[in-house]
Amino acid sequence: MIAGFIGAGKVGFSLGKYMVCNGITVSGYYSRNIDSAREAADFTHTDFFKNISEIVEKSDIIFLTVPDGAIEDVWKSLKQYSLENKYICHCSGAMSSAVFSGIDKCKAYGYSVHPLLAVCDKLQSYRDLSKAFFTIEYSDEKSFEKLDVIRNMITELGNQVMVIKDNQKTKYHAAAVFASNLVVSLVYEAAKLLQDCGFSEEDSRKALMPLFLNNCENISEKGPVMALTGPVERADDGTVRKHLSVLNQEESYIYAGLSKVLTEIASKKNPERDYEKIKKLLEEI
Repeated sequence: MIAGFIGAGKVGFSLGKYMVCNGITVSGYYSRNIDSAREAADFTHTDFFKNISEIVEKSDIIFLTVPDGAIEDVWKSLKQYSLENKYICHCSGAMSSAVFSGIDKCKAYGYSVHPLLAVCDKLQSYRDLSKAFFTIEYSDEKSFEKLDVIRNMITELGNQVMVIKDNQKTKYHAAAVFASNLVVSLVYEAAKLLQDCGFSEEDSRKALMPLFLNNCENISEKGPVMALTGPVERADDGTVRKHLSVLNQEESYIYAGLSKVLTEIASKKNPERDYEKIKKLLEEI
């Protein structure tokens, strides 16, 4: 099976390079910006195409690695061509394959294929894709019947795969945001609090990183329950009360909301410990 990419951004660069490095044949790239397509082709040692019809002809599996807002428009252009027995995939974490309206009439198969990884560098992120857990979601029963083609391609790369339903896609993406984007906001808030204590912006980042990275390692190795430490885990309502007294309203809402979740985690780690005082304190916020 030969894969082709419509869209030459970070995900297209990274996924194409990862496939090429692991023995999957990639036809090349098409993009409205021909310079981007040429750059991606050079990076992956594949071809670039000047029009969609060429990449459709040369590819069995077509990945739409364009921004979410462009997927529907690209699909409308794509389905004007003969797509019989082609596999059409987009890589959005938030959107389902329902965006491929009328794909059954094209006699093609539709999927969303998403690597659960923050792809932030078009020239380097492919090196991390081996660690990514992939999810696949399919458009209809005919696509489900052909699902193993896509699943086997990913498992042959060495990645784990989970198949999810279209009505689970939004919650799945929210989970990714919790584990990635929202963590960024928490570290940002922590840095601001250190800066209130006299740290420079650079020093606040340097000070927090060992704590942050060690915590990530513990969560990875032990799971969130056994990795939990701190005043909530100790049922230290006095310290929690002091924290809340020095935080502004917005910071208090964040602290209290997440600490409520921590009481749930702490109760699993220490079922014999009483967390009612902390729970009552947090409910007052």
